[in-house]
Amino acid sequence: MTVSHSGNGRPSPSPTFGDRLSQAVAERESQIVLGIDPDPAKLWPAAIDRASEARARLALTFSDAEEAAGESPPSAGVVARLETAAAVLAHCRALIDAVAPAVIAVKPQLACFERLGAPGWLALEHVTTYAHEQGLLVLADGKRGDVPVTAAAYGQALVASTPSPFGTVAGLGADAFTANPLLGRDSLEPLVQTAREHQAGVFVLVRTSNTGAADILDARMHNGERLWEHLARLVDDLGQAGPAGLKDIGAVTGATEPEHLARLRELMPNTPFLLPGIGAQGGDVAAIAPAFAPGKAGGLVTASRSIANAHETGNRSPAEAARAEAERLREQAWSL
Repeated sequence: MTVSHSGNGRPSPSPTFGDRLSQAVAERESQIVLGIDPDPAKLWPAAIDRASEARARLALTFSDAEEAAGESPPSAGVVARLETAAAVLAHCRALIDAVAPAVIAVKPQLACFERLGAPGWLALEHVTTYAHEQGLLVLADGKRGDVPVTAAAYGQALVASTPSPFGTVAGLGADAFTANPLLGRDSLEPLVQTAREHQAGVFVLVRTSNTGAADILDARMHNGERLWEHLARLVDDLGQAGPAGLKDIGAVTGATEPEHLARLRELMPNTPFLLPGIGAQGGDVAAIAPAFAPGKAGGLVTASRSIANAHETGNRSPAEAARAEAERLREQAWSL
């Protein structure tokens, strides 16, 4: 573990992700995570109109990379992806501006950026930097999981830096990321180790919010235990708690199945829960009170479309509607 030095000169442990999360929740008085799932067909019109600055940011970064690689001018396809990525970046910045005071973190869905190729990843890097500038944590939602050597590379890509003969290559710089545990414990351990070395966290899929989760995660094992109960025990064992008491390895526990939360909290008493499914998927904040048993930071309520698309009902601007919906969720969750 990385150490810092206290006033008396003795080394003291650096804060764990659980400590960082607890402090951030207390300071901002929010447990809301803004899911960022940009759909190029549904971007805020006003944001697209102001995409020139975002385009300049991406073009500069992209041209620098091409020049270093000795590449010729970009093809028409690359230009189209660059233009789309610029509009996505402008949309994301506008969305963050609208709701930052009401949320604790952003959760970019990596696939929504990766489908735009290299410009999309550059947009994601800029979104990560901008969210950090607004004092927000960044939870990269990629649900990574693979054999150990590949898992280590995934961890480096998302939170760490990678040494190379040409200098150190910085990763995304996320504060946490999601992981798929179905390849087993040895697929999680490199992710956990890399995250822990950088005071970052991992949120492991335990009982997700999609309807089809029941096909796999509700299956009974040979001892009668449901698979998600087994995964919960694994997550609890992997996590380490800091002075604040909250563990650095979290669990994705869908808000659409609130009847499972009491049992999940019993199995993972000090684990932070990431709770997707509020809003567009039908989850209700009032039903997830067991998630907050360890304290305010024990549950992170994530909402994406219900915030970004709040303007589709009513006559408010996208920014005004998004801010109002994020604030409504914040107040509702904080009161539990």
